[in-house]
Amino acid sequence: MEKISERLLSWASILEPRTRQQAETTAGMPFIYPHMALMPDAHLGKGATVGSVIPTVGAIIPAAVGVDIGCGMIAVRTRFDVDDLGDRDRKVLRHSIERAVPLSAGHHNKALTDTARKRIAHLEDLAEVDYDDVSRTWRSQLGSLGSGNHFIEVSVDEERRVWLFLHSGSRGIGNKLATRHIDVARTQLSRQHVRLPDPDLAYLQEGTKEFDAYIRDLRWAQEFALLNREEMMDRLVDRFERWMGTPIEEVERINCHHNFTQRETHFGRQVWLSRKGAIEATLGKPGLIPGSMGTASYVVAGKGNSVALNSSPHGAGRTYSRRAARKTFTREQLRAAMKGIEYRDTPAFLDEIPQAYKDIDQVMADAADLVEIRHTLHQIVNVKGD
Repeated sequence: MEKISERLLSWASILEPRTRQQAETTAGMPFIYPHMALMPDAHLGKGATVGSVIPTVGAIIPAAVGVDIGCGMIAVRTRFDVDDLGDRDRKVLRHSIERAVPLSAGHHNKALTDTARKRIAHLEDLAEVDYDDVSRTWRSQLGSLGSGNHFIEVSVDEERRVWLFLHSGSRGIGNKLATRHIDVARTQLSRQHVRLPDPDLAYLQEGTKEFDAYIRDLRWAQEFALLNREEMMDRLVDRFERWMGTPIEEVERINCHHNFTQRETHFGRQVWLSRKGAIEATLGKPGLIPGSMGTASYVVAGKGNSVALNSSPHGAGRTYSRRAARKTFTREQLRAAMKGIEYRDTPAFLDEIPQAYKDIDQVMADAADLVEIRHTLHQIVNVKGD
């Protein structure tokens, strides 16, 4: 751990100068208490650094939660080991998963499953406002993956046990809600003639109707994201069972956010804790930390590090922007990285090549006092949207 300032502590051994400066700027906001914690996977983000844990009193920065509210991971450990898979064609499984889950930005369900209908009904009951005014397609988005670094994987752990693993969030509805509240915060502070070091650090003040509206929408979008992952996992389980010809019998299921805000108490004071690209790592709490395409992912348990605000990294963290990755790396390099993994061979995934990310092994070494590694997973099937 490095003490960058009184209000910024870092667990990142690899920290690009612009990322460091961005984090210092955020840590200088007057309502930070007691300090920000920068995770090992920290990298440049919109307004606030991805991989930062931001405790605030009396205010929240919507961009410090992120535009994919509630984004996170879900994993299921099955009763199977890799030998049980035999010589079944993994491409058949990949194609089956791709048919069951809408992939890529803008893709929705053409028909809803019974489980999706029940989850949608729950979200409708939970909603305090009509979210059709924000997006008329939010119901058909439930159970869809998206693009970018979102993925579905079949993986094998160190004991050769098979896991199902996926990464996604609140889709278009979460993005629209977040963008709306970021704009509201900017407008509100502009009217108050508040000067900010970065417009994306615009905040909402507790006690205002704008703040209350954000918390209402934030909590709903976080629940949407959680249920979106549950719906996709149920479909993944179904497709895997069909491929195997026998029920999975889940041994364990873990579902965790890494873009979210909740009330927590730290250093004797109740704060709004925003984790932007970080997972909760209270003592014993299970969590999931994915690597990049072609690399290891981790099932972890929190160590309850109070100085790190009971948090840990959420993944590898980018070192190349998507544009820079596409210019720097080749399709042949991607194929080499994905050797032995069943995936859709397309140049569209070049910006997700492992070399565009920090070394996940270094990230986990930096996180040694934040989480305990329970299982190390290596993917054998990878599904992504363009």
